[in-house]
Amino acid sequence: MGGGGGFRGSCRVGAVLLFSAWVALAALSRLLRPVPNGCVMTYMYPTYIPIAATPRNISSDRYGLFLYHEGWKQIDFAKHIRGLRGVPVLFIPGNGGSYKQVRSLAAESFRAYQNGPLEPTFYQEASSSLPGDGLNNFSIPSRYGRMLDWFAVDLEGEHSAMDGQILEEHTEYVVYAIHRILDQYKESHLERSKGGAQSSPDLPSSVILVGHSMGGFVARAAVVHPNLRKSAVETILTLSSPHQYPPIALQPSLGHFFSHVNEEWRKGYKTGVSHAISSKLSNVVVVSVSGGIHDYQIRSRLASLDGIVPSTHGFMVGSSSMKNVWLSMEHQSILWCNQLAVQVAHTLLSIIDPVDRQPFSSTQKRVFVFTKMLQSAVPQSLSSMTHVPASLSRNLPANENQDAGELHKKDSLSCPSSTEWTSDGLEKDLYIQSNSVTVLAMDGRRRWLDIKKLGSNGRGHFVFVTNLAPCSGVRIHLWPEKHHSPVQNELPASKKIVEVTSKMVQIPAGPAPKQVEPGSQTEQPPPSAFLLLSPGEMSGFRFMTISVAPRPTISGRPPPAASMAVGQFFSPEEGASSFSIGTIIRSSFAPKEIFLLEDHPLALNLSFSASLGLLPVTLSLKTAGCGIKNPGDQMEAERNNLCKLRCFPPVALAWDSVSGLHIIPNIYSETVVVDSSPAFWDSPEGTDKTTVLILEELPWLSRSSQQPQFII
Repeated sequence: MGGGGGFRGSCRVGAVLLFSAWVALAALSRLLRPVPNGCVMTYMYPTYIPIAATPRNISSDRYGLFLYHEGWKQIDFAKHIRGLRGVPVLFIPGNGGSYKQVRSLAAESFRAYQNGPLEPTFYQEASSSLPGDGLNNFSIPSRYGRMLDWFAVDLEGEHSAMDGQILEEHTEYVVYAIHRILDQYKESHLERSKGGAQSSPDLPSSVILVGHSMGGFVARAAVVHPNLRKSAVETILTLSSPHQYPPIALQPSLGHFFSHVNEEWRKGYKTGVSHAISSKLSNVVVVSVSGGIHDYQIRSRLASLDGIVPSTHGFMVGSSSMKNVWLSMEHQSILWCNQLAVQVAHTLLSIIDPVDRQPFSSTQKRVFVFTKMLQSAVPQSLSSMTHVPASLSRNLPANENQDAGELHKKDSLSCPSSTEWTSDGLEKDLYIQSNSVTVLAMDGRRRWLDIKKLGSNGRGHFVFVTNLAPCSGVRIHLWPEKHHSPVQNELPASKKIVEVTSKMVQIPAGPAPKQVEPGSQTEQPPPSAFLLLSPGEMSGFRFMTISVAPRPTISGRPPPAASMAVGQFFSPEEGASSFSIGTIIRSSFAPKEIFLLEDHPLALNLSFSASLGLLPVTLSLKTAGCGIKNPGDQMEAERNNLCKLRCFPPVALAWDSVSGLHIIPNIYSETVVVDSSPAFWDSPEGTDKTTVLILEELPWLSRSSQQPQFII
């Protein structure tokens, strides 16, 4: 009897162990599964030039400093070092990282300098609402003043995330490397002068720091190190770096070092002369880039700068909401993702003053450049309609509603004079009688909308969704009264026509439909921008015109892709829906269906009481007719395909107060999940909610169901 009981007990223990092992292996396989993040690989021809350690110290014998060179030709190392003339940038690798990880950012910086600035666009910029008298008439330089010289520290691949003592040693060496870099520029200048070569005396006085993972925290620790020279570091950019807490505090020394550094930073930004390091940080700008939902090692909550760096001197931006990137990425791929590397390279080149060929001394100008180049204006544009809490935009000043008088003064919303076409050469005007307007081609026509008539009955807001580029493809004007384009300067301010084209906000477009043959009908293209006007912004104006450019004719080439634009006067309350925690949980067993009528608002505002970082939600959009009469005789697949020819693909914009904006184009059935941390005890109020805005055209049957997912 006793032997049988022991055998059964062993079987139970074995079964429990096998089940636990199975669960652990399943979770591990899910974590190790490659994430299709859409990143393009970066390619380069790297050469790493060692920098001699003079004077030598204990840390210089242990670690190393290298200068990166891009190119396939062999070079003379000594001659290349003597020719240093750029702006120094120091890359600091993270936990177990290598100095060679600098290659992607350095290679793209070299190419960006050779090719020049990005082509300008005329979308609304997040930087347009930044306060400050020092920004009057300031704009991004139209040419790059000087190239970037990328250096990297070799920290022997040590695991800095495991021990605070290692972090302190890395900080000591980074301080030494900063001084060594600045001294090297002086030495190179002297050698060129001795050789009789003409050399500009404008030597760099500071080094830009770029850190990955724990290297980003080391960069901040170096700035408050007592041995660092004054003003030796004024700009820091971190990639997937923890700033609030260590990701895994295995030893007390790690937590103590984080607390000490963060406390020094808080003191450094306080006004007054009682703090010795206040002068060091008053001119320091910090920008933190988080990888988003796909970065399982450093969550956005850890990468936040809240409570450490004031919004006047820096911010955090998620890669999924970064301009020209729009992708969440894994912890290591953030270093080689080409979309991000290109944008970061152009951003760092843009903070260089083309006059003195050094980074702008003004913190306002550097923050302006970082905001313009990295941030999206979507939260500001939607704040009036969705009532986004102020905490969402604490690093990005909210764009307050503008009244008619303010719009009259907003010359920056007008298209430049270099625009290739004007509304004077348009075809016969069209007069819209319904509250919705649709454009299916670049027909070269101007459409008139009566704001007072079409915006009545509570439908005072206007939304415009399109894939046409502002200024070159479409222009939008507000008219106090209808007249034939008189000379604007001769009219009083109350009767002037105001252009609002550049209030259009850019969003990432989904995959474009393939054209079977030239001239054939295709599915409607995905939108790439939207415009939202509030009643206050249209107050004082009677008419709105939407002018579409003539379709360009390109000899010997296929016709351009399909064009689309949809505008609508609507009431935000008609498209608002709230979902409680109970509703979200019940939808996992019985999907919640929402039927939308044919004249529903283009913008649907869904508010979830629980963070979608804790309870992800699957949204499935299914057409219920798409305006087709007697749809019951058609197969569902045929009806869906026909609707795709008439309606643009839906777009979902999800955001919360921690990780910011997540945009999902072509959303027919997707799981919406954000990188939030509602379980933190010190999480600010409002982080337990997520707002999702859906832009879609004709009636769909929306199914909302919660799926069991966990963010690790």
